[in-house]
Amino acid sequence: MTILPPDPDPDLTALRVVLARLRAERGWTFDQLADRSGLARRTLIDLEHGHTTGSVTTWHTLAHTFDVPIEHFLGALCDDHTPPGTAGS
Repeated sequence: MTILPPDPDPDLTALRVVLARLRAERGWTFDQLADRSGLARRTLIDLEHGHTTGSVTTWHTLAHTFDVPIEHFLGALCDDHTPPGTAGS
């Protein structure tokens, strides 16, 4: 029987930092981002402050709002470890 090491935890801090950086780069307030994305202002604040992780649908919406690939957000989850499927490449 092969014992595999535990999967690393996703870097949720990096995820919220990406959101904050993109919002700051555009100079958007939470209200402006809410208007552009259709997401609730409270949801955006909670995401950026790390009070919630959101859903794939939420991050998909934000990717479209910021005009970036969803990997721009989700790739940050592996910032502190090697993403799956990339070892040895």
